[in-house]
This record gives sequence, C-alpha cells and structure tokens, in this order.
Amino acid sequence: MENPHRVLYGHLPGFHLSALGREQSADLGTRLRPEGLSLIVHSPLERATQTAEIIARELTPQPLLEPDPKLVEAEFSRYLQGVPYWQIPMRRPLWFVHKARRGLLPGDETIEVMGKRVLDVVRRLAAERPGDAMALVSHADPLNAAWILLDGRPQNEREMHRKGVGKAGMLRLEMDGDTPTSWEYVPPPHIDKPATAAA
Repeated sequence: MENPHRVLYGHLPGFHLSALGREQSADLGTRLRPEGLSLIVHSPLERATQTAEIIARELTPQPLLEPDPKLVEAEFSRYLQGVPYWQIPMRRPLWFVHKARRGLLPGDETIEVMGKRVLDVVRRLAAERPGDAMALVSHADPLNAAWILLDGRPQNEREMHRKGVGKAGMLRLEMDGDTPTSWEYVPPPHIDKPATAAA
C-alpha cells in the first residue's frame, strides 16, 4: 500500500496498491488461472477494487467484477483512520476498549458480525451461481473474522492475529450448497520487494 506517512487508512479514499501489492495481485491472477473464475466480488474501497482489476487482467476470459459493500473494511477503522499508527493509543483512546472486546462501542463490530458479513456474501454467491468458481477480495480484519467463524475458534483479539490472512493471502473455501465443507489458507506469493515499493 502506498502509505508514506504510515497512517491507518481504513475507509479513506486515495490509498492505492504499492508496486509490491500490484505484483502480488498479478501473481494471484496467474495462480488463479486454472480455477476458471467467472466472477470476482470485491470491497468497493479503492485498494480492493484495484486488486480485483489486476487479478482479472491475468485471466482469460476475464471474469465479471462486482463490488459488494459487505466486504468493506472493519467499521471501527473509521474512528482510527488518518492517524499515524504509533499515535493511535494516544489520539484514539477508545482503541483500548476495541482491543479489549470488539463490539462494545458504537460503530464497532463484533468478530461474529464482521465475519458473518463476509460469509453472507459467500453463501449468496453459492446460491446464485452453484458450481461456479469465484473469488472475493476483502480486507484483513473481515477475512480474519470469517476464518475464526469457520474454524469455530474463540472470538477474541488473540485469535484475530494468531492465524491472520496476510496481504495477498487467500482462504480457499469449498461449499456444498450454503454450507462450507472445507477451507485452507494459501499464503501470499513470495515476491522480492521492488525497489520502488513503499513499506
């Protein structure tokens, strides 16, 4: 992500993929070619839209692209966005409540609510396009929350970070109707960091 001031970007516009992110997205497209994707559903935030577009360009035929607001970043990040990471504890003190237990504050989501909105999209697509291979592009917190719900792990902050979906990582999910039957984490592609890539 191009983020020279190291701020938490959340829902802010104007944050695009770094050179490394673009290369990882193109590599994901290459890795997904054998799947025969018919559709990529993505968060409407710019960085997720850009990721979906780059993946689609690597595929033949190119899949349809569809934004879905349920795949958007965690709602609490609106409170934190625009603040440099290191200043968040001082300038956004409600962060401590959020970290202690998600969902207690107005504008915050529980892990269950956040993960459910991702899995709701999965179930909708499975019903609308049975047998099709599709991809979803979302953000770390919603994807981590969905993984917790799939695994049946405790819904706490430790689990949100113990098994996290890395940038350009994938959760591969098989469905039987609207029921997930198997899932596995596929780590991000290893790409040497381009000299022009931002941290």
